[in-house]
Amino acid sequence: MKIGFIGLGIMGKPMGKNLLKAGFELVVCSRTQTSVDELTAVGATTAATPSELAAQVDLVITMLPNSPEVKEVILGPNGVIEGTRPGCIVVDMSSIAPLASQEIAAALAEKGIEMLDAPVSGGQPKAIEGTLSVMVGGKQEVFDRCVPVFKAMAASVVRVGKIGAGNVTKLANQVVVALNIAAVSEAMVLAAKAGVEPELVYQAIRGGLAGSTVMDAKVPLMLDRKFNPGFRIKLHIKDLANALETSSEVGAPLPLTASVMEILKSLQSEGHGDSDHGAMIQHFEKQAGIEVSRPKA
Repeated sequence: MKIGFIGLGIMGKPMGKNLLKAGFELVVCSRTQTSVDELTAVGATTAATPSELAAQVDLVITMLPNSPEVKEVILGPNGVIEGTRPGCIVVDMSSIAPLASQEIAAALAEKGIEMLDAPVSGGQPKAIEGTLSVMVGGKQEVFDRCVPVFKAMAASVVRVGKIGAGNVTKLANQVVVALNIAAVSEAMVLAAKAGVEPELVYQAIRGGLAGSTVMDAKVPLMLDRKFNPGFRIKLHIKDLANALETSSEVGAPLPLTASVMEILKSLQSEGHGDSDHGAMIQHFEKQAGIEVSRPKA
């Protein structure tokens, strides 16, 4: 299967590399020329536009920031829809609004093109390892055809329903992650302010009910004061905005999500939008007047 990949950012670049490692033929298209050069150095070929890329491949993967970018790349001028042909599959692995996925899928269906929405979780480290979690919406038979492709990039691949269901699942994931980081941040600041070593608190509670993948991923970075992304605060704001919009559409209250959203927006206004979402702890540190870190040697 020949695959086209559009969007070679923090996540897309290592995902593309893992497809090449798995033996897939890959055509790439991205605004980031350094990433294009890096992929071509390990075997990819290039296309100048999404339309040109789509004309060459059996499956197109997009990995882009948000709904407007995905719509533009797939449905806009020189977009995927202009170059692809009936029987081709479009897999959007971006995290976007579920309604946008449904709108794009409907437009593609008019040309006989199938689509899956397949956002991922795991951040840059798991993208590099090829151990992402993929949550997929779309037809079962289309999903079945794409499983070998997903398995080249992921450790967990689950079809969760019809088109749009993948992004509903991703929104649920992002709500849990955001609230978990906020809770972990509060807990570590509480420990530090009360005079108990945060690293020891972490070691004591991580094996119990409070333990989580988020805690194990983020607390060591908080203690080391490493807030380079990872997953940027501004992108988590985007995801929570989509979650809150969807919650309004379906009538599901998200009061805790709304509160964390305000914390993230405050951090962005202070210049932390490109920091990892683990930098959320800095909001609580500022309020408490203390910094959480490892003990000085």
